[in-house]
Amino acid sequence: MDRLIYTAASGARALLLRQDAHAQNLANANTPGFRADTMAFRAVPVRGDGTATRVASIEATAGFDDSSGPVQTTGRSLDVAVQGKGYLAVQAADGAEAYTRNGGLQVSTAGELVASNGMPVVGEGGPLNVPVGAEVRISRDGTVSANTPGAPVQVIGRLKLVNPPAAELRKGTDGLLRMANGGDAEADPEVRLIPNAVEGSNVSVIEAMVGMMGASRQYETQMKLLQNAEQNDQRASQLLAQAR
Repeated sequence: MDRLIYTAASGARALLLRQDAHAQNLANANTPGFRADTMAFRAVPVRGDGTATRVASIEATAGFDDSSGPVQTTGRSLDVAVQGKGYLAVQAADGAEAYTRNGGLQVSTAGELVASNGMPVVGEGGPLNVPVGAEVRISRDGTVSANTPGAPVQVIGRLKLVNPPAAELRKGTDGLLRMANGGDAEADPEVRLIPNAVEGSNVSVIEAMVGMMGASRQYETQMKLLQNAEQNDQRASQLLAQAR
């Protein structure tokens, strides 16, 4: 009897995690540069004394979909979209370097170039500070220039663009990507940007909704199995009571 309970319970837990991933994806369907969460599970025999008679579902490798999202032209000089593979480097809240595809950049009140969430953008030579009143231009290779009225165009730095393999990246709860080994990725001079444009989320709303419905139906099946296990246990107890 306990075999059915363990199997159904572990399956229900896995489906809850999958449902959470689908809900997270749907909530960020309109978030620029968002990378859809993916969930993977595998069946593993429960080890113990004697022969393995139970199988549990456990999380295998939770990752993200690294495919590109749709690119929309905005005409805004601070907007950039990564063309093909690659990421923008930002300084996360914990001070570590992290990576994103959200290229909706801004200039903070302190004159620093930051991402849309307020995190400083990492330049190859350090922070990027914009002169007061300057118009910012970002070229395809990530070079940032400031055009101040009455003064020559000034190059203030270059965005750090990276392109590590997706398998070496891990997605955090803040939606940012980090190197799995805890280090910083090397700048890749081959990464190119699309100026005056932003990349949308790569979440497929239809696939996410279909996945949620499928997970919900599978979860109901697991609950019915648990109910059957309870009913079988009650009937067995009745038979034993009658035998006494």
